[in-house]
Amino acid sequence: MIKVKKEYCKGCGYCTLVCPTGSIKMPEELDKEGKRIPMVVDEDTCKKCHLCELSCPDFAISVEED
Repeated sequence: MIKVKKEYCKGCGYCTLVCPTGSIKMPEELDKEGKRIPMVVDEDTCKKCHLCELSCPDFAISVEED
């Protein structure tokens, strides 16, 4: 399971750039705080490689084993 901690995320998008399967995408629209928070589009394609987690400078994303 991929979890994004919205309160820590600055919307840099590094997680979306390193995801080899495209499981995480940045939305076009801003949230109510004016930030783009990555969203999980297809958790079934996630390989649990943890690249998104490792690339996040703010520790805002985590990958948990089922």
